[in-house]
Amino acid sequence: MLNENRVHYAALAAKIRIWALELGFQAVGISDIDLSTAENGLLEWLSSGLHGEMDYMAKHGTKRSRPSELLPGTIRVISLSMNYAQADAFDSRQVLLSPERAFISRYALGRDYHKVLRKRLTKLADKIRQESEGFNGRVFTDSAPVLEVELAQKAGLGWRGKHTLLLSRTQGSQFFLGEIYLNLPLPIDKPQKAHCGSCNNCLDNCPTQAIIAPYRVDARRCISYMTIELKGHIPVEFRPLIGNRIYGCDDCQLACPWNVFAKTSLEPDFAVRHGLDNSSLIELFAWDEATFNSRLAGSAIYRIGFEQWLRNIAVALGNAPASPAVMTALQSRATSTSALVRAHVNWALAQQDRLVNHRQALNFNAAVSNAQPGANFIQTIGAD
Repeated sequence: MLNENRVHYAALAAKIRIWALELGFQAVGISDIDLSTAENGLLEWLSSGLHGEMDYMAKHGTKRSRPSELLPGTIRVISLSMNYAQADAFDSRQVLLSPERAFISRYALGRDYHKVLRKRLTKLADKIRQESEGFNGRVFTDSAPVLEVELAQKAGLGWRGKHTLLLSRTQGSQFFLGEIYLNLPLPIDKPQKAHCGSCNNCLDNCPTQAIIAPYRVDARRCISYMTIELKGHIPVEFRPLIGNRIYGCDDCQLACPWNVFAKTSLEPDFAVRHGLDNSSLIELFAWDEATFNSRLAGSAIYRIGFEQWLRNIAVALGNAPASPAVMTALQSRATSTSALVRAHVNWALAQQDRLVNHRQALNFNAAVSNAQPGANFIQTIGAD
């Protein structure tokens, strides 16, 4: 009977891999639930306060690192990945080099990944349920206290990079992760070896130096945290460093050599919507709340809300090249009913004033340098 069970579960695992690919996933692996090593690191990270205001990271206790506490009876986890990169999306580096444009993290350009992955994971779980009596499981996609990168690493989908994201030799890091917790003793996969070597590109290219050491991120310094998770005021010292990033930050991924192997997605739901891959900051800042709600419905961006959206764009406009159009856009929100928006608009206006004054000073100095001999002396002593 024991051998029969082993054969059954090995065959079931093989079917799961086929079903997963048919459902649009690019990789699938199976792991046990021992996360004791990761738990120590998580608790130390939390005790250091590096999670900032993400209280949900701590409030579930050890459920995040002990899957059987989150779903009793769990003995295996199926981890899956789905690519999101779009072949026709405007080049990220070009947007970042165009400070009047808005940069949005590439994972958020299409439909909300939570909905897409959850639907596919549910279909996969239903297939497992039909195939194996006694199945009990639950699907997750960044929606509960789950150490998804650690689980995916154990399942052989890749290794944790120094930026703390999962990396794959064949997929890079531009993919979403999802999990199925279940009570069936499926055969487990072997983890991959790490392949970062001596490369520190992600650390060296983080705009705010949020990756404070290999495999260690201070979320409080992270642009993704500040533009998405942080609900209040963005710290003043980081605002100039945010540049034109209004939702998330992909710099560590852009710097990673392994993303040469990133595959583009064939998933229609992840296609770019409303030109968000290369939109004007001024255009987006002019949206009213109804426009925000209608255009971003079904998007991951929708979850931050209109007030936070305006806050982020105000900072980016403060960092944009000085122009009358930028000043006019900012002044249009200077009397916003939101104190949060007003505060960031006022900061941005002050930044624009400094840029204008600096440019005028440069122009004056250039004019003096190009003047006829004796001009500098005359301007110095004055007309009297």
